[in-house]
Amino acid sequence: MKKQAFNPYLPSWEYIPDGEPYVFDGRVYVYGSHDRFRGHAYCLNDYVCWSAPEDDLGNWRYEGVIYKKTQDPLNPDGHMCLYAPDVTVGPDGRYYLYYVLDKVPVVSVAVCDTPAGAYEFYGYVHYQDGVRLGEKEGDEPQFDPGVMTEGDKTWLYTGFCAIGDTSRTGPMGTVLGPDMLTILEGPVNIAPSQPYSKGSSFEGHEFFEAPSIRKKGDTYYFIYSSIAMHELCYATSRHPMKDFVYGGVIVSNNDMHIDSYKPAGKPMCYGGNNHGSIVEIYGKWYIFYHRHTDGTNFSRQGCIEPITFREDGSIIQAEITSCGANGGPLLGKGEYPAYLACHLFTKEEAFTTGAPGEWMDCRFPKITQDGRDGDEETGYIANMRDGAHAGFKYFACEGISRVSIRVRGYCKGAFGVKTAWDDLVLGWIPVGFSNVWKEYSADISIPDGVQALYFVYQGEGGASLASFTLE
Repeated sequence: MKKQAFNPYLPSWEYIPDGEPYVFDGRVYVYGSHDRFRGHAYCLNDYVCWSAPEDDLGNWRYEGVIYKKTQDPLNPDGHMCLYAPDVTVGPDGRYYLYYVLDKVPVVSVAVCDTPAGAYEFYGYVHYQDGVRLGEKEGDEPQFDPGVMTEGDKTWLYTGFCAIGDTSRTGPMGTVLGPDMLTILEGPVNIAPSQPYSKGSSFEGHEFFEAPSIRKKGDTYYFIYSSIAMHELCYATSRHPMKDFVYGGVIVSNNDMHIDSYKPAGKPMCYGGNNHGSIVEIYGKWYIFYHRHTDGTNFSRQGCIEPITFREDGSIIQAEITSCGANGGPLLGKGEYPAYLACHLFTKEEAFTTGAPGEWMDCRFPKITQDGRDGDEETGYIANMRDGAHAGFKYFACEGISRVSIRVRGYCKGAFGVKTAWDDLVLGWIPVGFSNVWKEYSADISIPDGVQALYFVYQGEGGASLASFTLE
């Protein structure tokens, strides 16, 4: 029996945001930056890779470190971070990894003969006169490269455009030749940044960062993070370098805009910047994105949701869930770790984790873990205070009559179980102070059918939730 697929799809102690997914020879490979648990900045670690069988998205394999930040000649002492990368297969059949270091304006390239082998530094993207892209007069600084190769040409997309920054005009598109480094055309602007978007289809959802390009049929999909940050949007065109028209939001990491179970403007967890892309896996399409943990911007984890295309090629916004790429609801029995929560909020509503460098204060619950960065410690939810909710979607429930939870902390109160964030509590599980994880149970009947589950804490102090069990 295959493993169930969860969100996040990698182990709870792994922090891989900015995920760019690809299918090579029957396996799905994910290339992203590498955050640190309790880090103080983005993307502090070396690049690693994970992969899974195309037909078994609950079974991810660690491929190891594929590229060290000290391999770039500009970064021998490792003082710069490796920001979000992307990979494409060149005309020669080799795999090319494009990335930007955090304190230089140029695009670096590494190469490997296999998707997840040891990449070696290859060179810098440059004009035909040898000047590096990003260093010629008039160039905008390079950031977050996204690439796609067709024939002997590679389309390269870069950019970072903050609100109100008139020095940045929008994402830039560049055409590279078969050597994967030399510019044949461009760079050209393919969409407006916020200061220049008035009257365009992008107004209100202008490009911020995280460009990615995909093709479905004869349509190019330009995926990006908008100025709202929490949302991944898309634009479409029949040409890879011009005529892009805004299409909509693919996913929001706090479920904004979704109105099927809540008001569209209500955030269901603490969002933040977002990055990812779409990919077809075993005949179905998915969006890869990331969520924020530990109450900061700097410990992000990858998630997946299935997406649906309408007949006209537009994409229906995906709802964030705990079951992600599982292909349906999770089994409504057994023990589940609390870090699978897709919703996390309290009476003090917050839209995001805050600006970079800020930490959420003691009012807010957070998904976290014990130990240090790299320790294989299972995650849990900390600081569930009075009114805090942890939500999980979805479960195929049948005959559930008892619910158990594992809790620790300076707390005295009870956890209520609901099937909707604004519904009545089906039953309460009293909890008390404990320095170690302790199990508490109560007879609680969950209605049969596909259900969401919400655990709400009422009481004194702050409780940590490790897991729950359905019986």
